Order: sequence, then structure tokens, then C-alpha cells
Amino acid sequence: MGASLAIFILGILFLFSATYAKNSDFVLKQIIWFLVGSLLFLVIVNVNYRKIVGLSYVVYFLTLLLLAAVLVFGSRRMGAQRWLEIGSFNLQPSEFAKLFVTMTLVQYLAGRRSHGGIRDILVSLLIVLPPFALVMLEPDLGTSLMFIPIFFILLYVWGVRLKHLFFMIAGAVLLSPLAWFLLKDYQKERLMVFLNPNADPLGAGYTVIQSRIAIGSGGAFGKGWLSGTQNQLNFLTERHTDFIFSAAGEEWGFLGGVVLVGLYYVVVRRAFEIARMTDDPCGVLTAAGLATVIGVQVFVNISMTMGFMPVVGLPLPLVSYGGSSLLFTIVALAILESIAIHR
Repeated sequence: MGASLAIFILGILFLFSATYAKNSDFVLKQIIWFLVGSLLFLVIVNVNYRKIVGLSYVVYFLTLLLLAAVLVFGSRRMGAQRWLEIGSFNLQPSEFAKLFVTMTLVQYLAGRRSHGGIRDILVSLLIVLPPFALVMLEPDLGTSLMFIPIFFILLYVWGVRLKHLFFMIAGAVLLSPLAWFLLKDYQKERLMVFLNPNADPLGAGYTVIQSRIAIGSGGAFGKGWLSGTQNQLNFLTERHTDFIFSAAGEEWGFLGGVVLVGLYYVVVRRAFEIARMTDDPCGVLTAAGLATVIGVQVFVNISMTMGFMPVVGLPLPLVSYGGSSLLFTIVALAILESIAIHR
């Protein structure tokens, strides 16, 4: 996919600008992981996607084991325990859980003859709940919430009636206030800051305030590459990971942001077109599920950097620094291409 490659190249430029003053190794590591992912891409596109989906139950249980292992043996950073240290590499199983849960739901739903039975909906929910709970315990609110649109979109594409989906959504909304008591203190602070960032401008609201200043100061055409003051003077925290769009907005401006969003639109639209052109239910569900994962993650990440959504810690696909996130996205794109080839 040409658009995906263009996004990655832009991401390298953003990442270099965000990190060159303190640690240029980030760019080198990101390129190395991209090369590893490219090899995986070449392998996967030549394998029939049905064989990959056929392994879903196995990798699903392996994913649950890895997520459980993170809670016991994982390394802790900034109050979260999300990574397994394997030599010099830090694996984040929750990134791959999004892919494997999607594939597991696809394998189950594609094998059912009825569309919309209560039993099938409950089984689908039981598939999602264990990884959702394990990821929440890390805690990783952003990734755990990603399972929700995956669940509903796949059920909708599979053929569940809208009234049943609305009933489930309404029930979830009514029960959502109870979730407040399950959140960590810093997660509650983020939600309160979303309502009023100025309530704690030097604490929980600092990142959002600086992010909005950076994006707004970029104007129409930006301040120029390597010339963003919020970025280069270290006012932006996490600018190489979750808030890399803030650095990009400051230096490349509104025009650069539009170009990046436009490229993401091409990628997501291509994924949904693959789903539309595929007759096989397995291919349709897989393509729709992966399009949802990528599209929702882009929407949430960019929205939170502009203060339109709470900060939930989701990386920007192909752009944010991180080997696990990059490999997950490349594998997802490879599966999409496999569907396009073998449909």
C-alpha cells in the first residue's frame, strides 16, 4: 500500500524532529522494526488469509497467557505494567491482542449459520471479555476500549439486527457510571482534565494544554521541520509516542495534518473496499474488523491530542514510536492484502 508507506516516511520525519535533540536511536530502532515488519508482510501476503484466521483460537489463548504474564512478570513504567522484557526488546502483548481478538471473533462468527442469535452474541462477548479485563488490569484503558468498536462492528457486519446492537449499547451506557470505580486515580484525573484542562494546568492537564498550543501555533503551513518551539524546547511530553501528532501539527501546520489524515483515509477506505469486494464471509469480517481497528485508533489519537477526547494512551499507527505497535499495524495491512489477493 503506497499510502501506508507514505505515512511511515512522514512518521520517520516527525519522529526524527521529536527525538534528535535527545536520542537519535529512536529513529534507527523504528526503521529496524519496519524492516522486520516488511519481511513479515512479504510472508503473510503470500499465505491464504483463511489459514491465518484458522489459527485464531490457538493464538487467542497464547495471547491470554502473555497478557497474564505481563501482570506477573511485566516491567512497570509510569504506573502501568504493559511490557514483557525479552532481551533488549520490550514486547507489548496488548497491541497484538487487538489483532488476535479480531481474528478469533471472525473465526467464530464466520463459522455460524444463524445471524443474530442471542447465544452467538453471548459467546462473542465471552471472547472479548477476558482480554478486555486483562488489559484493563495493566492498566491500559485505551487499548482495552478498542475491543468495544471491534465487537460491535463485527456483529453489525455479520448481520446482527440494529435494534439488538442499540439495546446492548444503551445497556452499556447505563452501566458506564459504575466503571468510574474501576479506574485508577490517574485515569480519573485524565477524565476530569478532559472536561477542564485548566483545572490542573501543571499536572494532569499539562500535556493536553501544551499539545493544543503546539497544534494551534502551527497555523496553516507550520513553523517548519525541526523549528517547532513546543517540540524542540521540550514543552511537549510523550511527543515521540502518543502525542507525536502534536509535534507534526506544530511544524507542518494544518496542511500537513490534512495530508496525513488524507493518507489514513485512503488506507481505511481501501480496507473497507476489500471487505466490499470479497464474497467470503471470513474475508469480509476480517477486512472490516482490521479497518475498524486502524480507523478508530487514528481517530482517537488525533482527537485526544486536540483535546476532543480524554487521553487514553493510544499510539498513532505507523507514526508513533514503538516496535509492537508498528509490527501490529504492518501485520494487519499484510492480512488485508492477502484478502485482496486470495479472495
